[in-house]
Amino acid sequence: MSDEDITLTAGDAEATVQPGNGGRVGGLRIGGVELLRQGERFGCFPMVPWCGRIRDGRFLDGGVVRQMPLNAPPHAIHGTVRDHAWRTARTNPDEAVLTYELVDPWPHPGLVTQVVALTEDSLTLTMSVETYESSFPAQIGWHPWFNRNLGGEDVRLGFDPAWQEERGDDHLPTGNRLDPQPGPWDDCFGMPGGVDVTLTWPGQLELKVTSREEWVVVYDEQREAVCVEPQTGPPNGLNTLPRLVTPLEPLEATTTWSWRRL
Repeated sequence: MSDEDITLTAGDAEATVQPGNGGRVGGLRIGGVELLRQGERFGCFPMVPWCGRIRDGRFLDGGVVRQMPLNAPPHAIHGTVRDHAWRTARTNPDEAVLTYELVDPWPHPGLVTQVVALTEDSLTLTMSVETYESSFPAQIGWHPWFNRNLGGEDVRLGFDPAWQEERGDDHLPTGNRLDPQPGPWDDCFGMPGGVDVTLTWPGQLELKVTSREEWVVVYDEQREAVCVEPQTGPPNGLNTLPRLVTPLEPLEATTTWSWRRL
């Protein structure tokens, strides 16, 4: 199937899925109101096979040091798939299934599958990475850009993390854990019971970002948008907390955004 944009609908919710633009969700409209920042590099893009930054673009893969392109010098950031076209495997009015074959510069063959499912009051994103050949470390995550303002008051963030990863001058976790600090943030937080973050646009909409995963990066240093990024490990996690994809065990993750009007 082609990589043309796909529109999903359920009730008064409408999502635009963009296989040709990194497999991202390009828009999410509730009652005609757009929740995601618009633009080629925004919306909500999948982060795979790693999330956030890898220090100096290097990670240990078994006994081999791998070098990724430094697309955020001096680091590599947000995986390899957001800059490439995905294939549309199948669609129906409220669901799209996309696939992407991992290629250079990633050193291992693998298949990424993403399912985007819309209901009247939720959007669920599910992603898996599988291999039929050699095992490799990987991460899965999503990077949504939620509009800070929907025409009323600015969004308010509510969450109760167990800790905050101390951020070094290089923007990477130092390995120390802190009591959660006040924002603004470009920081990773631990939520051992699962990610649970509430975005509230007062008088308009409440949206909850949830996931069984235990890590979330919150980025709210931009004027236009705030990002709440569930992921399977912290930044630089290919080095510090790798999850192994094997022929017998794929890596899978899910996040759900659920909303209600206020």
